[in-house]
Amino acid sequence: MRPFLAGILLLLTFSFANAQSYSIIDGKAIRMYREGEELTLSRQYDEAISKYKDAIDREASFLEAYVKLAQLQITQGDLANAEKTVIAGKSRLSGKNVTVKHRADLGWVLTHVYLQQGRFQDSFDEFGLTDPLLDVDFKKSISYVDTKAQMEFLAEQLENFRHIEKEKLPAPLNEFQLQYFPVLTADGEQILFTKRDGTGNNDKEDIFMAFVSPEGNWSKPQSVAQAINSPYNEGTCSVTADGNILIYTSCDAPDSEGSCDLYIAYKVNGIWQRPKNMGKNVNSRSWDSQPSLSADGRILFFSSNRKGGFGGNDIWYSVMQSDGVWTVAKNLGAVVNTPKDEISPFMFFNNEVLFFSSNGHPGFGGMDIQLSKVVDGEFTKPENLGLPINDQLDQVALFITAQKDYAYFTELSTGEKEINRSLLYRFKFPKEISLGENLTVTEGKVFNSKTGEPIDATLSLVSLTNDSTLYQFKADGKTGEFMMLYPDKAISGLYVEKKGFIPKIYNVERDKIKNVKDLKIELVPVAAGEEFVFENIFFEFDQFDLKSESISSLKRLVKFLAENPNVNILITGHTDNVGSASYNQNLSLQRAKSVQEYLITHGFHHGRALVEGKGDKEPMVPNTNPQNQGLNRRITIKIL
Repeated sequence: MRPFLAGILLLLTFSFANAQSYSIIDGKAIRMYREGEELTLSRQYDEAISKYKDAIDREASFLEAYVKLAQLQITQGDLANAEKTVIAGKSRLSGKNVTVKHRADLGWVLTHVYLQQGRFQDSFDEFGLTDPLLDVDFKKSISYVDTKAQMEFLAEQLENFRHIEKEKLPAPLNEFQLQYFPVLTADGEQILFTKRDGTGNNDKEDIFMAFVSPEGNWSKPQSVAQAINSPYNEGTCSVTADGNILIYTSCDAPDSEGSCDLYIAYKVNGIWQRPKNMGKNVNSRSWDSQPSLSADGRILFFSSNRKGGFGGNDIWYSVMQSDGVWTVAKNLGAVVNTPKDEISPFMFFNNEVLFFSSNGHPGFGGMDIQLSKVVDGEFTKPENLGLPINDQLDQVALFITAQKDYAYFTELSTGEKEINRSLLYRFKFPKEISLGENLTVTEGKVFNSKTGEPIDATLSLVSLTNDSTLYQFKADGKTGEFMMLYPDKAISGLYVEKKGFIPKIYNVERDKIKNVKDLKIELVPVAAGEEFVFENIFFEFDQFDLKSESISSLKRLVKFLAENPNVNILITGHTDNVGSASYNQNLSLQRAKSVQEYLITHGFHHGRALVEGKGDKEPMVPNTNPQNQGLNRRITIKIL
């Protein structure tokens, strides 16, 4: 029984226990009723129900018995009969012994029957009729205050009902008895989920995966990897956007810190490596589960019932540092977490919207999916996703694709006593629920320009506005393949780096590398005579002072020289053809010197970074239009 319903039951039991009179005078019926009360207090609910039914059979106008019978039917989940009982009781409200309290009690119970059935408009309407009848003292109770708040919540939600059409994922998916917690890679081409063959103690959990073909057909699900699935339970996983880092839950393994722990595995050269327990910074002696990785794997969110939280299960987080060590997990705070339960976090691909399930925020009766946005580094007050995404049942997880087109979830089908099946579904995610700017996906390969061999380079997408790293991924060492996400409106630079090679720098918008399926990136080995355009170095018009948007590229140059202590460079400034040749010559030299000065202030001897100005003598492209002129205004770096 949910605590809320238990509160309703106990409150009304106390109310009637002190009643001195009944709606009838039949002593035998009253004795049956009182026996039912005693059985209720000892939790012999089936026997109590029989007594209340006997009392009603003997005296059909016994209103108090209708109320008690309906309460117990609610407690046992028999909502259909609870509704029939209350309606039958209401049909007897014309008797001479009927009071306002009888009408109020029956209306109160029917309000909650409708609420548990998910008939929210009926519940709201019934409460509107019942509320004026309720006693002043009753309105001071926690049960009333909570119900009143829920009705105010419903008033807003009923006006914003959305239409969604759910669809079961087609065969060969959903072939197991239980499959749940689906997650997908950013390109939507791989799905991972937890698979279990049954609900028995010997039915273990494993992580399975499937791939979608260009025609939209799913492959037959298979174990994600022998290195990951073990004789123990593995489930509830999260994967990075490119599918190369996996964090999952495993319970009661030999190296466990507690009951359930989080484990991490990396795919190297196309092969999953042996997973590792994430250690005491992340795991505790308590339950730690339901992970959600940020798109590039640098931030981990998860649910835990460890000490130091606000209630039962809370959302916690940990950040991977530059040395690969995860920070000590911290509670996400009181804006998201409540004294009740918060579980199943999912951080959307843009790292700005967090979904989670909660029964502590305003909702429809069970666990509801909530949404909280990151604004100026802080999480906003959660918003309920509303009807019909949420309803009177428990919604425990939701996964939204990077393209924001579909939401994936699990739907349970239950028999009389237990879950029969859990199947994977999806629906078109409502466009009116804002998830921020759109994301595009670029895929490609990084390889050695001299040998054609693949390179496991690091790719960093950096906001040029504030020098913050938006995403960081790594190319596969066996194939060179990579995946990168791009926010639609961000002014960003892509930096492709590998020690021993000259960094490749893109201006994402100008170079038009968003939404490309086969971007080929050639990295040139460090060697004398090699030259490259030093992208994303910006100056004001007709000025040589470096703009703040240049910091990201300048830091990469500092890193490159630090990693290659024997390398000296020549910094060359170039201009377009606007202005006199002598003026452009001097301006280009001063701009090269600005880059040199930055390196000197960061500890490099000026002899390692020589400068020259070429003015407009060596254009990349003809100066025939403003776009070409922009390309010709540049800084180049040459290895000496």
